[in-house]
Amino acid sequence: MINEIVAYLARRIDSFLMGCIFFACMVGLFVLFSASGASFERVFSQFMNIMAALVIMWLAANTSPHYLERIALPLYLFGLLLLIAVALFGEISHGARRWLNIGVGRIQPSELMKIAVPMMVAWYFAKREASLRWSDYLVGTLLVLVPVGLVMKQPDLGTALLILASGFYVLFLAGLSWKILVGGAVSAAVMAPIFWSLLHDYQRKRIEILLDPSQDPLGAGYHTIQAGIALGSGGFAGKGWLNGTQSQLDFIPERTTDFIFAVFGEEFGLLGNVLLIIMFGLLISRGLVIASQAGNTFTRLLAGSITLTFFTYVFVNIGMVSGILPVVGVPLPFISYGGTSLVTVLLGFGILMSIHSHKTLMSTS
Repeated sequence: MINEIVAYLARRIDSFLMGCIFFACMVGLFVLFSASGASFERVFSQFMNIMAALVIMWLAANTSPHYLERIALPLYLFGLLLLIAVALFGEISHGARRWLNIGVGRIQPSELMKIAVPMMVAWYFAKREASLRWSDYLVGTLLVLVPVGLVMKQPDLGTALLILASGFYVLFLAGLSWKILVGGAVSAAVMAPIFWSLLHDYQRKRIEILLDPSQDPLGAGYHTIQAGIALGSGGFAGKGWLNGTQSQLDFIPERTTDFIFAVFGEEFGLLGNVLLIIMFGLLISRGLVIASQAGNTFTRLLAGSITLTFFTYVFVNIGMVSGILPVVGVPLPFISYGGTSLVTVLLGFGILMSIHSHKTLMSTS
């Protein structure tokens, strides 16, 4: 009886992905314990976040891609309405209007768009694959830019970047010409002064600090400088778990969330960093394999976008902590404390598992 229950629960779960996710979550809890000053309460809270996110992942893994394809358009429109509602009625917290109070709690609609946008763009190109024209890529670009613009207005640069990336990857995998990509890059460079003028003061400051953190060592550059000291002092093998001076003496800001990689690097060194990146690489590689084996255009584009967006999470966070990218609010998947982004990431992996386990059904439909 027990074996039958376990077999039923695991029938749509990809064992390789699940093994990597389990290991990553365990690493995250150990690092969080150190980063939080040995707070069992914080670790237990994150454990509950993981359990809730795993339930969401399981539900997604057991949802047919056919159903995901049917709800792509209504989910996208619903997400847009929520973003408009945030702009009109959202609660302001820390100078940003990102949350919507629905009576029983608060929700952050921008997180929904990390999945809704690639689903919508993948659905659009799946419907148009028989007669693709350059105008379809223009429509796809607009489908991405509308929610990105609404999220930028909140402002939330990190989430806007991830939504933009998730949509761009669908466009790229759908066959967007390299000529258009080069032309877009040139146009973006020409319009850089306009984009610069649209940024908030603190966003401009982050970019300036990227070039020279020492110009404001106790202000905007403090995060980058302290993270760099922590990573450098970790050396090859690190100082050991719970022995990081920068983290234990509270020098690293946001050390349980966006800058937790600095804590990890100080305690486990270059060797630990390389092993962590290898683990992320295994997850990304498996996701790309699932995308390459997907049964139809919609699932192929969606699986590819989810996988490459996960890569963007990792690249942006590690780049930010290492000082090669501006500081934006992008957490390190499975390692940073927080439930919202964890649910979004595991929802994406649940969809990957669904695509893989239903690939025969999708290819014959």
